[in-house]
Amino acid sequence: MKVDDFDFDLPTRFIAQRPAAPRDRARLLIAGGMDDKIMADLPTCLNKGDILVFNDTRVIPARLKGMRDEANVEVTLHMRVADDTWKVFARPAKKLKPGNLIRFADGFSADVTEKGPGGEVTLRFNLSGMDLMAALEAYGGMPLPPYIKREGLADGRDKSDYQTLFADKKGAVAAPTAGLHFTPELMATLAKQGICHARVTLHVGAGTFLPVKVDDTDDHVMHAEWGEIDPTTAATINTARAAGGRVVAVGTTSLRLLESATDKTGTVHPFKDATDIFITPGYRFRIVDMLLTNFHLPRSTLFMLVSAFAGLDKMKNVYKAAMDRGYRFYSYGDGCLLQKDDQA
Repeated sequence: MKVDDFDFDLPTRFIAQRPAAPRDRARLLIAGGMDDKIMADLPTCLNKGDILVFNDTRVIPARLKGMRDEANVEVTLHMRVADDTWKVFARPAKKLKPGNLIRFADGFSADVTEKGPGGEVTLRFNLSGMDLMAALEAYGGMPLPPYIKREGLADGRDKSDYQTLFADKKGAVAAPTAGLHFTPELMATLAKQGICHARVTLHVGAGTFLPVKVDDTDDHVMHAEWGEIDPTTAATINTARAAGGRVVAVGTTSLRLLESATDKTGTVHPFKDATDIFITPGYRFRIVDMLLTNFHLPRSTLFMLVSAFAGLDKMKNVYKAAMDRGYRFYSYGDGCLLQKDDQA
């Protein structure tokens, strides 16, 4: 399909710069009837026996500012290669070459080992494993997407705001933002109504924010991201589905991992690998019945995914209604609940 088919105009006033407080006060648009609710109302939109699937990845402070010789360099880690090596996006990238040394702090530096297209370089740090994670905690900033404006690196509020209630396994460089809306109170209400949940892990990469630069979706190459579904979780999801419960993916990251791990019969299997699944209209969903998600960028792979799930015309109508009603968009914004359209 033509990437232009997924374009729409979004004035900057709709882009949320801070999340709702409390989190479950964020607005929720029920796409089926275009009903306005808030996230705390989610239990009334689901049935006993449904299962919510959350992404329990934890965002690391993956944005660093350093110096190459006398020049400033900013890097954002986006994919782990080894305990001491990451692929990163660098700014400015043009003058970086293999062999360059970038210093971030006393005793914390990295060598450029490779340079790829689109500003991507590979860095080998002088620290590894837990020591590298400790240095990132000390000197890094939360890797907020570029449409959230801050002076310098992300501020103190973002350290908590940009993590979900379920954040556990370190490795993401972007938050699974649909999960940001959940609170302990909301989870307790869901449990009382017999709505269960499961956790999977997909370490979201910064590639999720990259613009689609080709004219046709067939020519776009997705960045791979590492994910895991353990045997117990796979069995829990399969059991809930077999009993008549609907599988509700909380966010596009959970959906992509679930679809990567599900066979053509609709059975979820244990999964521990990288996935570069790219979902566009025409894709037939194997396991996910409903999707809770935020509002995404025009021409993005995420808007393509929701259009595949609910229908392109439907999603354009949903987004227009959201703007007409003053919903807030993107990572810190409001959300919508989508039902799979088998005709999409």
